[in-house]
Parts: sequence; structure tokens; C-alpha cells
Amino acid sequence: MRTKVTLILVLLNVALLAVIIYARHQWQAEQELARLSKRVLGSETVGINSLTITSAGNDREIRLERDGVNSPWELRVPINWPANDFAVRRIIHELEFLESETSFPVSGLAQNHQTLADYGLNPPRLTLNFTRPSSVAGAPAIATKLEIGDTNKVGNRLYVLSPDGQTIHVVGHSLAESLIVGMEDLRTDTLFTIPVFEVRWLGLQNAAPAPRVRLRHDGAHWTFESPIAARAGKAASEVVVSGLNGLRVANFLPDAVTADTGLDKPELRVTLEGNNRRETLLVGRSLTVDATVKRDPANPATPYYARMVRTEERPDERPQVFVTMIPNRLFETMHLAQEKLRDTRILDFDPLAVSAISLSAPGMAEPLMLRRDDAGNWRIVRATGLTELPADNKLVGNLILRLALLSVIRPSADESGFLRDAPSAAEVENYGFNLPQRTITLTLAPASPGATPPTTTLQLGVGSASGGTVQARVVSQPFIYAVAPDTLNDFPVSAAFYRDRILRTLPEGTRITGLTLVDNDAPEKPLVSLKLADGQSWDAALAGETESRRAALKTVLDGVTTLRAKQFVADSFSDTTYVDGKPTPWKYTLETTLALGGAAGTPQTSTTTLKIAERSGGGAQLIGSKEFSVIFSVEQTLLDALWTLTYGERDPGPPALPPTQPAAAP
Repeated sequence: MRTKVTLILVLLNVALLAVIIYARHQWQAEQELARLSKRVLGSETVGINSLTITSAGNDREIRLERDGVNSPWELRVPINWPANDFAVRRIIHELEFLESETSFPVSGLAQNHQTLADYGLNPPRLTLNFTRPSSVAGAPAIATKLEIGDTNKVGNRLYVLSPDGQTIHVVGHSLAESLIVGMEDLRTDTLFTIPVFEVRWLGLQNAAPAPRVRLRHDGAHWTFESPIAARAGKAASEVVVSGLNGLRVANFLPDAVTADTGLDKPELRVTLEGNNRRETLLVGRSLTVDATVKRDPANPATPYYARMVRTEERPDERPQVFVTMIPNRLFETMHLAQEKLRDTRILDFDPLAVSAISLSAPGMAEPLMLRRDDAGNWRIVRATGLTELPADNKLVGNLILRLALLSVIRPSADESGFLRDAPSAAEVENYGFNLPQRTITLTLAPASPGATPPTTTLQLGVGSASGGTVQARVVSQPFIYAVAPDTLNDFPVSAAFYRDRILRTLPEGTRITGLTLVDNDAPEKPLVSLKLADGQSWDAALAGETESRRAALKTVLDGVTTLRAKQFVADSFSDTTYVDGKPTPWKYTLETTLALGGAAGTPQTSTTTLKIAERSGGGAQLIGSKEFSVIFSVEQTLLDALWTLTYGERDPGPPALPPTQPAAAP
């Protein structure tokens, strides 16, 4: 029994819910019909493609048109210019949703002794004529006329005459607000509408006989297509396009004479081409500006007569002459685009893709080769049969960075850094490229496995035509550039310069158990002779030393643990070295005993020997190693420690100050 009651209650609830949903749907439909019944206009507003606004009294007419539903709006009267799309869409939106708050027939006006003039509808204050295309192919457009009169006594409502002229509607005031706008609001003040990311070509044509400059934008790269084929600067090119998009109309001159403005023979023609559209700006003569005109000292600009051309096929489509303020820096860049927009970087490559570098200079038997191994570390490739040497990754990285940033400079204020774009053979020789001071070849990673690795070769020359400056060129290109005078110093060709400064780092588990430093002229009297006892630490072994010697010995122990060169002098070891320009035998011998990690109780030992020269000058001392076949100068900390151990006891210290004289009696 209870189950039946429960089922009945459930069914009743479902039925009640269905009734509520149905009633709500009906109510919403009635509300929508009520709103639609209040609409002043119906299908007339669908697909509007022309709109004319006429004001009474001054006979001012504004006509706007568009080619299709998705096409931008254009002003046709009083000027031919792109319209402010937002302002036009607001007008159309008001027409689409124009609702009548109340209405009354025109036929009843006479009974109340009234006429259309009492409502400002004869003549109307504003008249709207708009058209939409017919649904029948080939049929003329459907025209609609809407007349707007005065406001009511309260002032927040308008009287509107229906398109058929039979009914007067009282509507909101927002329609008038969207219609009573000036030309400044209905027209756009921008000149170019193609954004930077959409631009595919940039064309610049100065007055004859200057050549036409054309740049192509392809992804992240800009390149010159004419008058030469060369790389363009990405940042500089995009700054020009952004500057063009920032130009605005300062003032329209509908009655200007073309000959007076210089637009019959423009000083500059600028063209932007995007996705299936092209926009061209013609720049004529500059204007004289009154001194009272506010100027921006941070970005000085000059007013020019100008005109826009949408396509080359219809050059007179926009005949309006106007004035625009062009920043002086932007105008100069466009006027000298062939130089200003050139990429000043001489080499174009990915630094991470470099796999090998070859450097050579006059007099070298063979070029210096640097190669990246599979682990990503750089190595110095020596002659056949000799062991490769590790290179300093940081120094090679700096070399690659300097090559990537090598840029053109202006030799003088009146001379371009792009010296020659098509040099003759004599000019190539005069700039020193018959015997270049540097030849640097970069080998890059191949685009695909098995492909031939691409290479780029840079030459630096100093010739008779250079006046002592340095020039650069890429072998596969005809251009000759001027570069900084100290460029040669940025690219040393010595293997010692790029060699890894760390010669040795003791492996983990290896201990120094003995340290001996002797003067080779008196080997029987060691300057240092230390040996660790079993289980003894160096702190305990050095406890009996003076504070200065203890600090110096710890520095020496650290120095031989990680043997580091300040600068390499020779790639081979010899029994003598040069001190102050004279061949001299080694002055000291430093021996280090190492205990290698081995089986418990049976450590393996080895001895390393370093030869030390007499200190040369104030900050140079050489060390030679037969084991590593090298001679190098030591860093300052180790140099100071060796001085303490070799001369510390004999160093008299600073000279004593003279005794203070008693003051003379007055």
C-alpha cells in the first residue's frame, strides 16, 4: 500500500515539474513576442550595407558603405576614408534593437489639432536612409527610411516616424546619441591597418633617381629583395612598420591642390602588403609649422602633405589630401633604408649549432682547429699523430659569441660602414683580402643526419684602401664591411689561449702525503721537506710552522691538488726557460708524493715534479711540467705562496722609517 502511494506522489511531482517547465517556456515565448512586437524595425536591419545620415538645417550628409557583411565600413561622403568600425556598429546595433515604449498613429494627429511639425518630424531633425541586399539575385537593394524628430518634454525620449510613415514611436534617447557624432568619431585617424605580424612586404620609394627598396618578411627574418639581395635587421624593420602603424591624420585638406602639396611627384612612397591587401602612403612636401604648435622634444616630428592609396590598380580611390606628423627619425630611416635597415651583424648563424672552428693568420703553417666532442666539450685538434688538448669551454663560447655579435661600424660620420656591395677584384685586394689577417671558418651541424655540414668563412683584412682600419667579408657574399679597429684582438689564433687552464684535478680518494721544495743550486738544503706519518693530517703536520709559512704551504697543497695555469707559455717542456728575455735553467723543483686509492693497507704511491723558474718582475713566475709537456705562468695566490717559501726568511721587509726629529725651539 505504501509503495503505491509513493509511486503516485512521484508521478504527481513529475507532472507538476512538466507543467512548470511548459508554463515557463510559454511565458518566455510570450515575453520574446512582446519584445519583438515593440521593435520599430524588423528584417530591414539585417545585412545593412549602406547608411546615410542627413541633418536638417545645414544639409550635412554622411554616407557610409561596405562591400559585404564581413567587409570594413568606408566613409564615402563628405570624404572617402575608412570609417570607425566601432562607431558604425553602434549605430546599427541601436537600429536592430530600437524598441517603442509607446506609439500613436499619424492619422489621429488632426483630431488633436497637431501635425508632424509639432514632433519635429516635418522636417525631421535627422533622417536615416539605409539599404540591404535583396534575397532575390539581381534584384535592387531594399531601401529603408527612418526619420527622427524632437525629444519629448522630459527630454529623455525621441519621436521617430516609422518607415511607412503611419506611426509615431517614442523611443529611448540612445539612438540620437549614436547618431549625433562628429566626423572625428565616424572616421578612423589611422593610416595603415596592417599589423607587424601580418606584413609580408615593405616597399620604400624615394624621389627619382633613388632606387626602389623592397623588403620581404618571412617568419622571423627580414631580407632585402631590391636593390640588393641582403639580410635586413629584424628589429629595425619592425620598428619602421610599428612607426607607420602609429601615424595619424592631423588634418584633412579637401580643397588642397595636388601640385602645391608635392603629391604629384611624392618625396616618398611607402607600401605595406599583408594577407591579400596592400596599403600605400604618398608623402609630399613638408609644411611650415607655427612656433606655437606643441612639439615633443623627445620625438621631434615634421608635418607632411600625404595621401593614401589602397591599390596600384585604383590610385585615385582615396583622393583626400591630409597632413600627418612623421617623426624625423622614422623619416630619415625610410629615406636611407638601404643602409639603416641593413642587418649590421656580419654573420648569421645559430651559436648552438657550431660544431667546429678553424682560425688562421698569415705565417701559420696550419690553421688552429677547435672541435666540439660528443659530450659537448671543446677540444684543440692538433697535427696528425699528436694528442688532442682540452679547450676552455668558456673561452671558446666567448669566441663564438663575439663572432655572432660582430657588427658593422661607421668609419666616420659621413661614411657608411657598408663599404662595398659589389666590389671589383682590385678593391678586394686593396682592402687586404688577398692576404687576410684572419680567416675563420665555422662548421655547423647538418640539417639532417648524413647531410654535408654547412660552413661559413669570415675574412678580416687590413689593406691600403682601409687607412689602417679593419674590414670584414663573408667568402660566399660580395659585401665588404667596416668593423671595429680592435677586432683582430678579439680573435687570437694561439692554441695556448684556448687551452683549458686546469691541467689536473686529483681524483677522489687520492691524498698528498709528501711535499718537497728545493733550490736547484743547493739541493742538499730543502726549503720544504714534509712527509705525513700514518694517519696524520696536514693540519697536524703544519702545526709547528710559522703562521705565514703554514698559510703558504696550504696554498701550495691546494695548487697542486688542482693544477691551474694562469696563461700558457709553451706547449712543450724544456730544461731551460726564458726569464727577463734570457734562457735560464729552472731555479726550483717541487715534488709531490701522492697516495692513490688501492687495497686496504697497500696504497699505491706516485711522484709528480714541477720545475719553477726565478720570479720575473713583480707578478710573473713560470712553472714547467714534463708530465704535461707544458710551461705556464702561475696565478697570483700560488705566486705569493712560493715567494713566502723561497724568499720569506730572507725578505728584509719594508725599509725602516727615519727617526723623528725633535721640533726646533722657537
